Amino acid sequence: MEVIEKTAEGLERKFTVKVPAAELDAKLNARLAEVKGNVQLKGFRKGKAPLPFLKKMYGKGMMSEILQEIINETSYKAFSDRDLKPATTPHPHFSGDFEQIIDGKADLEYEVHAEILPSFEPMSVDGLKLKRPVAEVTDADVDEQVAKIAESNRDYEPRKKSEKAKEGDQLVIDFTGSIDGEEFAGGKGEDHSVVLGSNALIPGFEEQLIGAKADSDVEVKLSFPDDYGSENLNGKKAVFAVKVKEVKAPKDAAIDDEFAKKLGLDSLDELKSRVRERIEGDFKSMSRSHVKRALLDKLDDGHDFELPKSMVDAEFNQIWAQVENAERDEEDKDKSEDELKEEYRKIAVRRVRLGLVLAEIGRRADVQVPSEHLQSAVQQAALRDAQLFAMQGQKVSPQEVLKMYQQNPQAIAQIRAPLFEERVVDFILEKAEIADKKVSKDELMKDPEGDE
Repeated sequence: MEVIEKTAEGLERKFTVKVPAAELDAKLNARLAEVKGNVQLKGFRKGKAPLPFLKKMYGKGMMSEILQEIINETSYKAFSDRDLKPATTPHPHFSGDFEQIIDGKADLEYEVHAEILPSFEPMSVDGLKLKRPVAEVTDADVDEQVAKIAESNRDYEPRKKSEKAKEGDQLVIDFTGSIDGEEFAGGKGEDHSVVLGSNALIPGFEEQLIGAKADSDVEVKLSFPDDYGSENLNGKKAVFAVKVKEVKAPKDAAIDDEFAKKLGLDSLDELKSRVRERIEGDFKSMSRSHVKRALLDKLDDGHDFELPKSMVDAEFNQIWAQVENAERDEEDKDKSEDELKEEYRKIAVRRVRLGLVLAEIGRRADVQVPSEHLQSAVQQAALRDAQLFAMQGQKVSPQEVLKMYQQNPQAIAQIRAPLFEERVVDFILEKAEIADKKVSKDELMKDPEGDE
């Protein structure tokens, strides 16, 4: 094999790869020799057919497979032999006479190009100075959460049949949905409980039940959201025939030891202790999110090197697809598409740069993702995907989805990436000098990614 470098501009690399016909023929002969013993042809004993005859019978098919294998192998080898790491999959471009190559009458010659990952020296992270916002969990915070638990576990008592349903009431309903007069799959339910105002049903459904009475019929008209998740229902107008069977008013629960016992705890004090621990965990998680954001800001400011355009484009396209499928924030509503694209491209640049920086720091420090952590994340992803399939009416077990993941290295790599990033961030934070800064709960709970 001969490799000639054609382009070396910035991060762009282009090579011409040549593989002599003799080398291709040798590979074909070796492949035929491997299968010769298992070939049964008319007129020959098993395994005794001569090589020229086998080549005539199977040569073209096998050579096509060999050429594809060689192109895949040599495309990466052209880079690896020069200690270059492609930023994306190398793109081979073949322009010769394929039939001539398959017939052994011409050398294989093609071009391959790709951007390479940049070479840079990451900044030192030893003693990096960072501030970490922290907030104290107060008794008022605990009481507020306990009150919310009581509200979500409150009892309901039947209203009088003459009383109308109000927001916050619990209704027991039967319903049948139809589109253009035809019932649709998944649009029927019996003895379904819903709390008005909980937004548990399709947008617009619960509002039309306000004012209904027990033993009444209500016709609910609405449109499914465009992104509902089912091609048969997305954006469709539907009518639901609803039978309101019961209307129940909320009954405030007494927050005492008896209430705690209903939740499986020994006392109200134990409930409050559990709630405090959960809030402390939430506060700790938010503190880490803020200090991580501060760390990433420092890493972003501390590095300036050329980025592979293909990686930035891919990241931007992914971000922009999400933007187009979501409602615009208030601050974005008056911006033009060009202004938004410019802003989101800056975010894409930042993410790609930080991804490369964290990867290089992690590589040099030999940061590893424990196999049990990766396995757990893959299993969770498989369970989540199986649930999504079920919501779309497809019966796929978590075990089947897990098998699909295990057979897809790229999918595993996508699951591993955020785990690796968190491990690298932990590694850097252990080396950093972190000063705690007391803040209010509201300040702590602000989204640290709000600027993105």
